[in-house]
Amino acid sequence: VQLEESGGGPVQPGGSLRLSCAGSEGTVDYYGMGWFRQAPGKEREGISCINSSDDETYYADSVKGRFTISRDNAENAVYLQMNSLKPEDTAIYYCAASVLDCTIIGGRLREDEYDWWGQGTQVTVAS
Repeated sequence: VQLEESGGGPVQPGGSLRLSCAGSEGTVDYYGMGWFRQAPGKEREGISCINSSDDETYYADSVKGRFTISRDNAENAVYLQMNSLKPEDTAIYYCAASVLDCTIIGGRLREDEYDWWGQGTQVTVAS
């Protein structure tokens, strides 16, 4: 399984970006897909995921209402539409694949259930 993120870059507060995660053939429609981010000096945070079985989605409270995850099986791609961006959204964003659907424990997305990761794409929100 190979994953590659794209779409990051600089953006002003209040702006939007759409991140893409291109998967090797068959990845996106077979695996549960997640988006994570890691800001400087902070732990990696699971922010969104989408099930392969039923397209059910999860969002961390920090992004709920602003970010939207979606999947295009024909394109083998998962997207993260990010709106109303804030400086605290600055981070490296990673997509990841799991053989399991989204697993939420204590309100947090289980990171250790994701076996395949992309290299990440930097998002910088600043005026």
